[in-house]
Amino acid sequence: MCTRYISPDQASIERAWHLGRDNSEAWLRQVFGLELFPRQTGPFLRRARGDAGYSLEVVAGRWGLIPPFATTPDVKFATYNARSEEMARKASFRDAWARGQRCIIPATVFYEPNWETGQNVWWSFKRTDGDPWGLAGLWHRWVDRNTGEVHESYSMLTMGANSHPLMSRMHKPEVDPATRQPLPIDRQDKRSVVPIERGDVDEWLAGTVVQAQALLKLAPVEVFDAEPERKAGLIDDLLRPGSS
Repeated sequence: MCTRYISPDQASIERAWHLGRDNSEAWLRQVFGLELFPRQTGPFLRRARGDAGYSLEVVAGRWGLIPPFATTPDVKFATYNARSEEMARKASFRDAWARGQRCIIPATVFYEPNWETGQNVWWSFKRTDGDPWGLAGLWHRWVDRNTGEVHESYSMLTMGANSHPLMSRMHKPEVDPATRQPLPIDRQDKRSVVPIERGDVDEWLAGTVVQAQALLKLAPVEVFDAEPERKAGLIDDLLRPGSS
């Protein structure tokens, strides 16, 4: 699962997905370029709801999908990640998946915890080509029946990653309750986000459920620029040019 990522700035999103500036209203631009956590507001891309043809729009929404059955937008249970193997039957996500409410979540970098040292060490994941990630997601537009207020929201899809050479190393390993030793890798539940490559964006957003399902696959390890998160500190400040 993913619980931290950084959104690209406005110019990077417009350049990467060939968007015009008129897709981003002034108030929406406040959510670009931020480090985001669940239940915060971030940008996502989807097919424009007001366009009969094909075009993309940028939307600001809650990271944590508000299900159709919710009675309040302040959903307490976790909906910021959706397991792709289960979303077609999970009440929170099945309607969005069946209706083709798929989105792209732009990310400059996302973070995952690594426990190989016995402690949590956050790793950062960028792309080797320097482009932002376009992560697969689902969106929903929830309307408050009492006030008529509209709430946009989204969830980030994940896939099993036990066999992935890099992503299988992330997250705290599950242990055998009897021996307290880590379970074999085939019995772990390692997860990873799902990147959608540029050439597949149209099919992901506008294709059939079958076509979209075929795009749910993990990126090869060569795509990842991954390393332990580097924390800036006093030493870094002292080493900057011009520091005294």
